[in-house]
Amino acid sequence: MNEWLTDFGMFLAQVLSLVVIGGLVVAVVVKARGEVGERTRLRIEELNTNREHRRRRLTMAASEPGERKRLLKGFRKDDKSRGRRGRKGKAESRQTVWVLDFHGDIRASATGRLGEEVSALLDAADGGDEVVIRLESAGGLVHAYGLAAAELDRLREAGLRTTVCVDKVAASGGYLMACGADQLRAAPFAVLGSIGVVAQLPNVHRLLKRHDIDVELLTAGRYKRTLTVFGENTEEGREKFREDLEGIHSLFKRHVAERRRHLDIEAVATGEVWYGSEALEQGLVDALGTSEAYLAERMKDARVIGLKLEPKRKLGERLGMAVSRGVERAVERGLEVLDASRWQKR
Repeated sequence: MNEWLTDFGMFLAQVLSLVVIGGLVVAVVVKARGEVGERTRLRIEELNTNREHRRRRLTMAASEPGERKRLLKGFRKDDKSRGRRGRKGKAESRQTVWVLDFHGDIRASATGRLGEEVSALLDAADGGDEVVIRLESAGGLVHAYGLAAAELDRLREAGLRTTVCVDKVAASGGYLMACGADQLRAAPFAVLGSIGVVAQLPNVHRLLKRHDIDVELLTAGRYKRTLTVFGENTEEGREKFREDLEGIHSLFKRHVAERRRHLDIEAVATGEVWYGSEALEQGLVDALGTSEAYLAERMKDARVIGLKLEPKRKLGERLGMAVSRGVERAVERGLEVLDASRWQKR
């Protein structure tokens, strides 16, 4: 055992040395050339591979010590077999499922990133592929979520099958986005609906008047300003403001009705929200289930790939992550060698 620990320590030291040296070389090259290029990078994650890796680790952990050597050999044999099939071109052609994430705030700040992800996906996806969007948003500004919905519409217009999964909430602007999918799935207690429009603003005119403070508001155009915060609001202004809200609500209802034609839009466009099982009864969604359950099911017959556009990390952060990954892989490899040596002794 002492000899093995010594060998493993030497192996780990060599790996760390190589990682550090490689990082320093990269740092020198980057500094010499200057960090010129994109500020974002596209992160790709093979979800099938990740799930298989976890399954193997759990299988090993739950097995008897005497069985682990056999399991490990079987895993390696499967990997080699898949590699040979791939080199010979005999691997089955499977559908690809692309996974996007959208977490919306009141301004739908993630819309710009979503649009770039959609553009990248349209350049790479085949006609038979599916796009799954894991969506979470309680809504926000009309124009912001209108743009986000238009970005998702691009997928459908390009002929890609789209599935939106709602685990927690897709209300108001969030539902404006979600309803455009070919299939809309929701967790049993996810919140959906709120097909309505709301606006409010304070008015301090009477407070200012009480303190003899005047506010001059000059406009050109009869309805340039309907309701104000500081000035005295008129009934005509209020009526126009209500009329504008009704107009936006009509656009919202038309958008939903065009994408979910079987829906009784007048019955659900009341501003109410429904939980998942209730939303299914109302026709707001097509099926119940979590996004994790749906992706796990799709992994049985498709490659599931997650993609995310994220800011590029600074050089120091990238080097730190590279060192961390190197150490993690070295430790995992060392543990495999340790287990193998134990099995051989038995």
